[in-house]
Amino acid sequence: MTEAAHKAGAQPSFRVFRGAEAPGLDETDKMTLAGLTPIVEAGIARWVGAGVGEGNVTKVLFALPHMSLTYAWFKSGFALPLHSHDADCLYYIIAGSLKLGTEELGPGDGFFVGSDVPYTYKPGPDGVEVLEFRTVEHFDMKFQGRTEAYWDKVVAGMDAARPRWDKERPPSARA
Repeated sequence: MTEAAHKAGAQPSFRVFRGAEAPGLDETDKMTLAGLTPIVEAGIARWVGAGVGEGNVTKVLFALPHMSLTYAWFKSGFALPLHSHDADCLYYIIAGSLKLGTEELGPGDGFFVGSDVPYTYKPGPDGVEVLEFRTVEHFDMKFQGRTEAYWDKVVAGMDAARPRWDKERPPSARA
């Protein structure tokens, strides 16, 4: 791509990305928090304190203005609070398993979540690795837990799962 085309906002027609060089989602400006209230802010702080950084790895593999690809590994029992995003998202499970409502999903399975649709899932006993495909580069995350009692349950889930996380490896590394 020429410098003039780049400055004009043209999209590259070919691009390689390397997972080993992908930044953590928290190192980028790709996701912002939205819909914060004092209870949600306090709940997020408690959730983070209960080991968010120990229980998941999330990396931005690829991003352009109208497309992004994120990798996420959630360790076993990781408590993912009910939340929504302001963009559609297609999830593909590459290893491990998860429970979404009454559905058990494993490698090769996936699900679609529309914009602003609240959802959560629970990683299986070996954790889960997913790819998240979006048609946007930037998106938000709105946590739906509106009571302290809700966040008490989330934190209790993290506290129960956290002791085993230091020994866990991604499910794809076990195959």
